[in-house]
Amino acid sequence: QVELVESGGGLVQPGGSLTLSCVVSGRDDQNYVIGWFRQAPGDVGEFVSAISWRTYYADSVKGRFLIVRDYAKKTVYLQMSSLKPEDTAVYTCAARRMPEDFYTTTDYYSRESEYDYWGQGTQVTVSS
Repeated sequence: QVELVESGGGLVQPGGSLTLSCVVSGRDDQNYVIGWFRQAPGDVGEFVSAISWRTYYADSVKGRFLIVRDYAKKTVYLQMSSLKPEDTAVYTCAARRMPEDFYTTTDYYSRESEYDYWGQGTQVTVSS
């Protein structure tokens, strides 16, 4: 199985930057997709970004967030900049096996139900 541990959350002012980390352990192979989801107070979960052989971003964060994978450190980073109050949420990383090629034509990466393993989440608060 896969174990995921997030870190890097905290309080940041609007317009500021913050980088979240997701350390992936428990298996030797790296054939998995890592996704980031977030949930604001009183709201439903929302897809943020994912990385497999390519990267994916929600429209709400495109151009502001960057997802990066460091295979040597077995860590996926979510670099966030130009943060807005509406970015405030608990951010959680998740993992699922790499899909077959035909499946990559779908938006599987944005659906929570597609992921098998989840971290505990880290709080990001954007406020002045």
